[in-house]
Amino acid sequence: MEVDLTLIHWIYLVFIVLIIGAMVIKRDITLICLVGIFIMGWVATSSFITAIGGVFNSLVYAITQLLGTILVISVIVAMSHVLTKTGINDVMIRPFTKLIRTPSLAFWVIGLVMMIVSWFFWPSPAVALLGVVLLPVALRVGLPALGVAIAMNLFGHGIALSGDYVIQGAPKLTADAAGIPVGDVLSASIPLVIVMGVVTVFTAFFLLFRDIRKGKLRVTENELDHSLQTEAEKERFNMSEQSKMVFAVLIPILLILDVVGMIVFHLQGGDATALVGGTVIFILMAISLAAHKQKGLEKITSYLIEGFQFGFKVFGPVIPIAAFFYMGDAGFTSVFGKVLPAHSAGIVNDLGNALAHSMPLNKEVAASTLTVVGAITGLDGSGFSGISLAGSIAHLFAAAIGSGIATLTALGQIAAIWVGGGALVPWALIPVAAICNVDAFELARRNLLPVVIGLIVTTIVAMFLI
Repeated sequence: MEVDLTLIHWIYLVFIVLIIGAMVIKRDITLICLVGIFIMGWVATSSFITAIGGVFNSLVYAITQLLGTILVISVIVAMSHVLTKTGINDVMIRPFTKLIRTPSLAFWVIGLVMMIVSWFFWPSPAVALLGVVLLPVALRVGLPALGVAIAMNLFGHGIALSGDYVIQGAPKLTADAAGIPVGDVLSASIPLVIVMGVVTVFTAFFLLFRDIRKGKLRVTENELDHSLQTEAEKERFNMSEQSKMVFAVLIPILLILDVVGMIVFHLQGGDATALVGGTVIFILMAISLAAHKQKGLEKITSYLIEGFQFGFKVFGPVIPIAAFFYMGDAGFTSVFGKVLPAHSAGIVNDLGNALAHSMPLNKEVAASTLTVVGAITGLDGSGFSGISLAGSIAHLFAAAIGSGIATLTALGQIAAIWVGGGALVPWALIPVAAICNVDAFELARRNLLPVVIGLIVTTIVAMFLI
């Protein structure tokens, strides 16, 4: 049933346009989102006091929705710190270093290992876990540091993060904004992530090794010296090799059992996140006690604090932005009460229905628009701060064309993550660039053509899946 649009609907739409405009000119959008919530609340309730309180309550609502994701990422980062400092990560990765015998093998082995580890640890911690171990090995067989950075970047911050199938942080944000279950986004993203990953990685591989064959790229003495220095500076604790080996075997087994449990018991969203988070916390406690002996109790708290600092640093900018886009669905009623028209299905749903009745819209236009919107949201270098917008726009367009909400949501998510999550925007590439000692802008330039080609092909594929 079509609902007549109210002033609240138009205000929401105006602020979406303002948000997109601010992203295009690379300005922060937090203030715009918070002002938008305030104005909508004021108009809806006619109460200045309620509107002011609504801004705070909208943040509480957003944090409530995102808290599980924030916490699981925090504890995973905490665990990655203790793995690095104890050297357990070296033992875990050592079998893969034996496979690295040529530059080509180095590229694919590093990339695939990075992808798998990033599914469980997230890419930023995975870079620290893997980079200092695999970089020297790759350099010795002739893969330049830039090639290592490209492999880690595209497989980790690209393929693994854009799907985010284990931790489910990205699909949680987009699914909530689109008003659909997380499982729908996960399922719809599988073919798109595969297409995007295959096209982008093979294009990057071809261009990289073309330049290596021509002699434009090679391993330098400075790169070898830097990798050896980095290895020498790594902090170590007095933990026996036998203990390291036990944990190196136990950790992958436990995490794989988590995945099996998700499949067998059909766990998704918050349930899947809780399973991974609980497992990681127990691993963190066990390693801390084994590594630090008498000081283990205090070190557990120390590692958790480091993890929480990382988690809230990453999601701090996301919370007010997500709060605004939650207002487009159930969040508005939760914060301000039942102030929308009687038959309203939510602000975004109402706008989508109005769009469907006012102008022709097809799946080609919808898919192209979602890719562009997703890419724009990634321009701030976060990859996460704007994906709620992608979910909201997907909801809007799907309501207009009558299908494809999950595919459109996944497409917007993939575009946002590949552009802003750490594959194109230079300041998002700093973790990988720092570990590999390469220039972030040069890495972004190398990734540009493969990622653009990948997005074009993925968008075309999405048109057939809607």
